[in-house]
Amino acid sequence: MRCPGSTPGLATQDIHTRRGGKRDEELILPINSSLSVTLHQDQLKTTTTAVISKDFTEDRIWLNGREEDIGQPRIQACLREIRRLARKRRSGDEEDLLPLSLNYKVHIASVNNFPTAAGLASSASGYACLAYALAQVYGVKSDLSEVARRGSGSACRSLYGGFVEWQMGEQADGKDSVARQVAPESHWPELRVLILVVSAEKKLTGSTVGMQTSVETSPLLRFRAEAVVPARMAEMIRYVKERNFQGFGQLTMKDSNQFHATCLDTFPPISYLNDTSRHIIHLVHRFNAHHGQTKVAYTFDAGPNAVIFTLDDTVAEFVAAVRHSFPPESNGDKFLKGLPVKPAPLSDELKAALGMDPTPGGIKYIIATQVGPGPQILDHPHAHLLGPDGLPKPTV
Repeated sequence: MRCPGSTPGLATQDIHTRRGGKRDEELILPINSSLSVTLHQDQLKTTTTAVISKDFTEDRIWLNGREEDIGQPRIQACLREIRRLARKRRSGDEEDLLPLSLNYKVHIASVNNFPTAAGLASSASGYACLAYALAQVYGVKSDLSEVARRGSGSACRSLYGGFVEWQMGEQADGKDSVARQVAPESHWPELRVLILVVSAEKKLTGSTVGMQTSVETSPLLRFRAEAVVPARMAEMIRYVKERNFQGFGQLTMKDSNQFHATCLDTFPPISYLNDTSRHIIHLVHRFNAHHGQTKVAYTFDAGPNAVIFTLDDTVAEFVAAVRHSFPPESNGDKFLKGLPVKPAPLSDELKAALGMDPTPGGIKYIIATQVGPGPQILDHPHAHLLGPDGLPKPTV
């Protein structure tokens, strides 16, 4: 059986530097605007293949080789919106005749090469990739912000490379709650990102459930959205455009801290960070204090894993500081993944300044990456995750 309309899409992952809850859970409309950095696909990616065929009897989806329930509300919301946009091919005020292929069922396969549901924005990457791949299959050429947002709010930002703003919008129907690129991936070539993977396990409290509880119970979250974030958004965008790492780094850390303060202000309280996360925070501040300036900055999303921003001339020394503070237990040769980082010695003065007892195995591994582009089309047949029968290819 030949499966027409097969499109493998490649979506990137984004890392938040601004966060907030939602004012409309069904449409996934936020209570404040937010900013994210899209990471490079060479190190972190979601790959998705979507296929439609008259021979399929039902819609189906596989995630990381395991079939999932395609009836999940957010997946259905994306499918409905894509199919609605595909039908809306107008000639003047009249709709075009419905192409026969719009009645075909779809098979979808998606794979992440980084931990899923562990606070590393896998849902953002996944739903951006899903929306992009479905748009290719169904011939949708309009802005996909609303489609991706229906799956995961953050996903609308992952549709663009570089530095991306999700505008909260004001309309009740969410038509103005869309993503826009603030600066392309080439804007700040010296910027580097280190993912310190503390735990690849699925988090106990999902970000969607946690955020909604915060919206309902945290006065601090409401104050933050109304009185703090708007000014910080303007400030952060200015720092990005100026490539001002001192301002960018400090504001990123302050905002991460305040986000997690709203989690503790939630009732019952939510704690995404663990002891290793807090040790990383201390490590960063002591590293910066030793240098007398902000050389590295942390941010934590809804999970214990740290995202570190720094510049290329600081990466080697900070990775050495991480190795010193969190010695790998058994995977020393695989501790660092992604971009190559040359070994660097640590001075005795810096070791003394860090002042921490080593925590062996506290960090599982590091992924070194940089700012990257938006979704890409993979044309090579080997990139397809589905075979000619429309089922996932066997893994070797």
